[in-house]
Amino acid sequence: MVRDRRTPLFWQGSAPLVLASASPRRVQLLRQVGAEFTVADPGPDRAWPPAADARHGVRALALDKAKRIGAKRPEAVVVSADTVVVVRGVRLGKPADAEEAKAMLRRLHGRTHEVWTGLALVHGAEQRTAAELTRVRFSRMDDAEIAAYVASGESLDKAGGYGIQGLAAGFIRGIEGDYFNVVGLPLDRLRRLLLEFS
Repeated sequence: MVRDRRTPLFWQGSAPLVLASASPRRVQLLRQVGAEFTVADPGPDRAWPPAADARHGVRALALDKAKRIGAKRPEAVVVSADTVVVVRGVRLGKPADAEEAKAMLRRLHGRTHEVWTGLALVHGAEQRTAAELTRVRFSRMDDAEIAAYVASGESLDKAGGYGIQGLAAGFIRGIEGDYFNVVGLPLDRLRRLLLEFS
């Protein structure tokens, strides 16, 4: 009996694939597209690069994480990502606490903001980076809705203080660009980068 061996659609390289991320959402997205990989936590994020705009800052942070794991796993192709929200020129990372999450949502509601995700791939001495932009349009939220959303606990580990794939979906009026970028991993852009390593 011949075993059915399907050609992988997402990662076709011979080197092991490692995701340098502690994000359960990124793990879930890579599993969704059938990639075979292991996970390595790169540790805490470094400080935002001085004077860097969103496009270059997320790439630098993603590359830093990928290089940390790549130094330990030189035989692997290491993938990392970093996401930031920008509204009216103000950069929003992950809120430190519930009050900061509420303040972020007050900035975002009723407006369109940008979500930038930087990607980095490292394999030995070889490296690639990219940045993906998606625009998200938020509905208006009153203070009670903001407080209830933050009380759900969904805000605290997400850039901008919300998760488009969770309860916040009910307040999203529209997006322009890659939905998965807002979740934290632009899959099509990553697939195209990986083709350079396969």
